[in-house]
Amino acid sequence: MNPQSQEAMILKGLNNGVRLTPLMALDLYGCLRLGARIYELKRMGHQIKTEMVTTNSGKRVAQYSKEVVL
Repeated sequence: MNPQSQEAMILKGLNNGVRLTPLMALDLYGCLRLGARIYELKRMGHQIKTEMVTTNSGKRVAQYSKEVVL
């Protein structure tokens, strides 16, 4: 994986405890297809949790996180 790829940047964020929604991924990483990037990371063997959350505007979106091991 290229260290500057969207997958690498997303994985680094998740490993640092960031809980990502699609809008956050767009703002932070310029990623329009977070679900596709998460799918690829899961295929590589990364354990990523998906949770449906409600935004302040009432929309339901996926939020991705990874258990941080200290």
